[in-house]
Amino acid sequence: MARLRLGPLLRYVDEETATVWVEANRPCVAEVRCADGASGSAPTFQVEGHHYALIPVTGLTSGTETTYEVILDGGGVWPLPDSPYPASTIRTPAYDSGDPVRVTFGSCRWAAPPAAEHDPVGPDALDTLAARIAADPDAERPDVLVLLGDQVYADETSPATQAWLARRRDLSEPPGTEVADYQEYTHLYYESWLDPEVRWLLSTVPSCMIFDDHDLIDDWNTSSAWLADMRAVPWWRERLLSGLMSYWVHQHMGNLSPAELAKDPVYEAVRATPDGTDALREFAARADATPESVRWSYRRDFGRVRLLMVDTRAARVLDEQNRAMLSPGEAEWLREQALADRGTYDHLLIGTSLPWLLPHLIHDAEEWNAALCRGERGPRWARFGEDLRRRADLEHWAAFPKSFEALADLIAEAGSGDAAPATISVLSGDVHHAYVAEPSWPAGTEAPSARVLQLTCSPVHNSVPASIRVGFRFGWSRFGRLLGRRFARHARAGSPHITWRRTGGPWFGNQLMTLTLRSRTATLTLDQATAGRGLIRADDRHLT
Repeated sequence: MARLRLGPLLRYVDEETATVWVEANRPCVAEVRCADGASGSAPTFQVEGHHYALIPVTGLTSGTETTYEVILDGGGVWPLPDSPYPASTIRTPAYDSGDPVRVTFGSCRWAAPPAAEHDPVGPDALDTLAARIAADPDAERPDVLVLLGDQVYADETSPATQAWLARRRDLSEPPGTEVADYQEYTHLYYESWLDPEVRWLLSTVPSCMIFDDHDLIDDWNTSSAWLADMRAVPWWRERLLSGLMSYWVHQHMGNLSPAELAKDPVYEAVRATPDGTDALREFAARADATPESVRWSYRRDFGRVRLLMVDTRAARVLDEQNRAMLSPGEAEWLREQALADRGTYDHLLIGTSLPWLLPHLIHDAEEWNAALCRGERGPRWARFGEDLRRRADLEHWAAFPKSFEALADLIAEAGSGDAAPATISVLSGDVHHAYVAEPSWPAGTEAPSARVLQLTCSPVHNSVPASIRVGFRFGWSRFGRLLGRRFARHARAGSPHITWRRTGGPWFGNQLMTLTLRSRTATLTLDQATAGRGLIRADDRHLT
């Protein structure tokens, strides 16, 4: 009998269609049947002995909500028997109705321990969001959940996962307690997504995802020297290929619409054979060898809200003299998508796992470090800079100065003129705290008429040491800024052509931000997970 191993995850939803992702225990036909008569089915495909399906659901009606069930080879497998949660639903938007679009986002989630165990980093924000929605299914909920990286931690495994790994192989051999191959990646997803609250949440709230470094390894693609060092490590290639393969299966393909999937050659190749492992492995190898041949970035439109999710890991140019956060092709894609059909969207969201605007001291330190590594102060300083870059994670947009300025220029262009949106928001995570920052353009230049914001929200479920909290607070201070300019002078680096200020935060804790977008108005809320009290509103502000 076919059983459900993982899922369902509700991924893409528009006014008439949806996709639902599942993993089954054996080959079968997976179906979704909705109470309103909408339905869909798909045969599973196989990767490394696992059986997956992304089920297209058609016949949905705009502006409605319907419960659904999942059926494998004719047998019902979802909802689970005796589930304490409400029935999973698909809620379709009606974008011409004037209803708001609610975008909830965050990043960096360690899997929560079982409910009976002490949680050393505090309550999981996704667990508490699920509890709030389940307690009042008719209340406001996100229209989409945007997960901005580090959905799993391949290099920082839990004690339970380490015990599982120890039963599988000798942990005294590299990579030790880190995951090594595809099977071990699947265990991370089981640990994370079989959490009962999160499993139900992901079955009823659509989601968009992008990777960050810990989905593969800390500092992934931080520099050309880092990459050369890792390629010399015997276990790295299998880890890399397995990480990209598992990301494609569990996260990436669900980001795409049914129309995009129908044209995707990888999706076609994986499903065209009884075992798609070789086809997917070949794709992952190509993504490693020629990153510019693969696009992990994607666009989603929610009525008059446009989301551009940008790959800031695999698409980098790492040559020290030509460093760029995005390859030329990726940068051109971002530009085309941001400027296409201007006037048809009121809000532009740029999802990038790494913040664009950082505390001033950290920004200047990263730009200084980039100059050292480029050789501005000679080979001795360059060696010091490379070591510091890896130790201190100096690899955000500021560490790619030309890319930082290029994004500022693109935002100014997209936010100017008669067709400008009301807001342009850069959504980010990574740095284990939350804040709001707003840039200003210098006098004499064309400043955007759109309100531009850096919205950073992290972690969903993780921690940050007290010393780092102090450092982030100091980084925003006047004295921190003065110290940062000393770094810049040592590197012979000029000032960025924009300035910015912190207008909210920093906030520390497990948390989620939500943008509520209606016509040309926008509001922002920050909710923090608290023990025994669920999600508590920490900030609530009108942006327009």
